[in-house]
Amino acid sequence: MSPDPQVVWIGIAIMVVACYALKLAGLSVPEQALDHPVVRRVTDLIPVALLGALIAVQVVADGPRLVLDARLAGLGVAAVLLALRVPFLPVVVAAAATAAVLRLLT
Repeated sequence: MSPDPQVVWIGIAIMVVACYALKLAGLSVPEQALDHPVVRRVTDLIPVALLGALIAVQVVADGPRLVLDARLAGLGVAAVLLALRVPFLPVVVAAAATAAVLRLLT
């Protein structure tokens, strides 16, 4: 049974208002609160933590299960190449090629 279209649009409208309110709340934070060194350090690290979590979920998760497959090998190749300061595009190509070859072989 599909949901009532009116209920769907009401839900969308609520989310639009909530997203706008969240954005407005972020813009309303006083400047002196943002100048605190701890706040600056945390805001610098949040994107890194979120990206790391996203990578971890995409690489080792398959629904509710943990899976160690070609994606993890590709991530390993990417980590080694990044540690060697290889430019980003060759890192992506090498990681994708590693995962593709391992998937082909298994």
